[in-house]
Amino acid sequence: MPSPSLALSQAQIDSFIVDGFVRIDDAFPRAVADECRAILWRETGCDPNDPTTWTQPVIRINACEDAPFSASANTQRLHIAFNQLVGRGRWEPRFSMGTFPIRFPSNQPPGDDGWHIDVSYGWQERPNDFLSWQANVYSRDRALLMLFLYSDVGEDDAPTRIRVGSHQVIARKLAPAGEAGLSLREIGDDGFASTAYLPEASATGAAGTVYLCHPFLVHAAQPHRGTQPKFMAQPPLALHEPLKLERSDGAYSPVETAIRLALGRH
Repeated sequence: MPSPSLALSQAQIDSFIVDGFVRIDDAFPRAVADECRAILWRETGCDPNDPTTWTQPVIRINACEDAPFSASANTQRLHIAFNQLVGRGRWEPRFSMGTFPIRFPSNQPPGDDGWHIDVSYGWQERPNDFLSWQANVYSRDRALLMLFLYSDVGEDDAPTRIRVGSHQVIARKLAPAGEAGLSLREIGDDGFASTAYLPEASATGAAGTVYLCHPFLVHAAQPHRGTQPKFMAQPPLALHEPLKLERSDGAYSPVETAIRLALGRH
């Protein structure tokens, strides 16, 4: 049994199913976040003590496999949460952290702040056309979208914007395409206007906070209006086995339950 002090409550799991995300405070230690941030500062080539070197609104750093990043993704608290949301034995541990969009205070538009979902396959065949990358209703290759905060993020610090409950709208859009799925171009053919009526939340929190999001959640970046750069990673949690929307034993994970709810099967 998971430790009650570390496990998600039933209310948090229910919120994940309906809203599409859950915030986990102190998901990894602040000291680990500080180590990771020091590595990322070196990768940017900027001086943390000299804002005149912060000349771009966003700098993207590729995957980092340094020990502190692996440690941040493999705490007991997170492993318990992965088991609760995805299912024990159904996900793959992470040892690198994907891409880091590091956002700096700037009057320049970031150029990457449109609404979208993170798709999960098709990039191998068409690496230079990201709008052709795909997702399907079974969320092939992706169990969760995760937002790891390596710096304190307030409302002015370019927190990721989240459309609450948007994962259900996307599930209904993906369902008719079945296994084949849709490209990001097709999923967002309306500019994600179909989710514009939904309430918006901001992924704020102290360094060490992690947001675990349903893979179909619609989200967006935004300009940085604060004073200190924002350090975040947004890796997927990979699936060890495919999602199933029909299980004879009824042992659906919350990720699957959310999709079934959207499709009227639950």
